[in-house]
Amino acid sequence: MRTPRNDQLTETDRAKGRGQHVPERRCVVTGEVAPAEQLVRLALGPDGSIAPDVHGKAPGRGAWIGVARADLETAQAKGKLKGGLARALHEGQLGIPDDLGERIEAQLRRATLDRLGLESRSGTLISGNEKIEQAARRGQVRLLLHASDAGEDGRKKLAQAWRVGEDDEGSGREGRVLPVDRHTLSMALGRENAVHLAITDARAADRVLAHLSRWQFFTGWSRDAANRDSDPLAPPLAGEEKTGTAPAGTAASDAF
Repeated sequence: MRTPRNDQLTETDRAKGRGQHVPERRCVVTGEVAPAEQLVRLALGPDGSIAPDVHGKAPGRGAWIGVARADLETAQAKGKLKGGLARALHEGQLGIPDDLGERIEAQLRRATLDRLGLESRSGTLISGNEKIEQAARRGQVRLLLHASDAGEDGRKKLAQAWRVGEDDEGSGREGRVLPVDRHTLSMALGRENAVHLAITDARAADRVLAHLSRWQFFTGWSRDAANRDSDPLAPPLAGEEKTGTAPAGTAASDAF
């Protein structure tokens, strides 16, 4: 999966830096390996049915995928997904729903919005142009987010304030545009007119990015904050590889 924007170190990055073990899993579609938090788990039910388990907490056996929705649906249509799951789960009779991709996307969306709601209630999320601009110029913003229908001028103004506060002018640092509009965002947060959001705590930013990055990657949502269109072929950021799969590793489990 792509590296998070804004040069933010994730909890996985920090754990690796401390020499701690980071669980990795193998994608059953591509065979590539990535940290489990960057992948999506598919859980095996008692009746052989397959269901998305984006939190990775469902009981029983499961397997992992690290591809975008378009690639998943292609693999499903060609039988590659079923074959990979059968090998990973050692199960021949599998019931894979035709709308698996849609179900995964819905769960990823819900998980991200729920996470934002939790951060809002814990006080690590602020909204409103004036509040965000002030916090950004003071160097207190760790992640900047915008609704999909946020105005370009507003996004650029807040991004500039963020760069000033981080002494990072000229870097091109920008916020992330969410794949939902202000109405959906406002409903999820219980706030009126939630157009721009900022996370003011580094760990909270990690938690939000862990969910948001998977959601954006799976849907193919553009990483360019100036372009609200779905664009899975957007050019990679500096230091990233242009890929539609999670980064390869060395050793991991296929199922868990």
